[in-house]
Amino acid sequence: MKNAPPSLTQIENTPSRLPEAAPLESGQFDWARLRSGLFNYSLIFGVLLVWQIAGWLNLLPDYLLPPLSILKEFFSMAFSGELWPHVGASLFRSMSGFVLGSVLGLILGLLSGVSKPVETFWDPLISLTYPVPKVALLPVLLVWFGIGDASKIVVIALACFYPVFLNSYYGARSVNEGYIWAARNMGASRWRVFFGVIFPASLANIFAGIRIALALSFVVLFSAELLGSSEGLGFLVVKAEQGLRYDLMWVAIVSITILGFILDRVLLLVRRRVLAGQELAQYGEG
Repeated sequence: MKNAPPSLTQIENTPSRLPEAAPLESGQFDWARLRSGLFNYSLIFGVLLVWQIAGWLNLLPDYLLPPLSILKEFFSMAFSGELWPHVGASLFRSMSGFVLGSVLGLILGLLSGVSKPVETFWDPLISLTYPVPKVALLPVLLVWFGIGDASKIVVIALACFYPVFLNSYYGARSVNEGYIWAARNMGASRWRVFFGVIFPASLANIFAGIRIALALSFVVLFSAELLGSSEGLGFLVVKAEQGLRYDLMWVAIVSITILGFILDRVLLLVRRRVLAGQELAQYGEG
């Protein structure tokens, strides 16, 4: 963090991103969002309808079941209770790795963004290890942590760490120096500036990284559960492949899709609540 005040020209020329549309007044309904949502979901419904019609006409290969058959098997496994142990195991692994990797990425990313020594230490490590596919490390992690949940949680945490770290780092680096200088000039300590200025101003970038990490947690989970698992949605796919049970395979895929969609919507809701004040402030400044 620099203490020297920026020039007025630098402050005036600092670009600011305006929201795409003005915030709605209290009680006003967002018709534009409704139309956009209906259009998007109508496309999905259209694809499913064509898929189902192709199934009725016996135009699909054996491994591509029609949507209604998949839905029937999904509800059958859900009501019988056969599905929930696999969902619970996968959700525990993915969320444990997601939280662990995101918290470490958030802390180290922000510290690297405000501290040159921390940045100097982590920059070469991140640059060297970021391109490595995290699933490729799974055999090594299986040797270190065993075939239980620990190895799977660690590989998911590694995959989630990098997007949160990078977005937190660039979020801290992109904070307007005028705000930092103003806070320091009013007597705020470094920690007060960090928690009162830098961290709130970085939240938009942080949430972007967290959303990417959430998606990656399910992508890596699926691959991690293919090895050394006795339960989980990835294990269900392996079991389905061995028994040529394509219905089980699609139930596992649909389950991961539903879990990912629900958690992503929850995250977007939290983001909208947390960043609502910032968006209103940016619109007012514009």
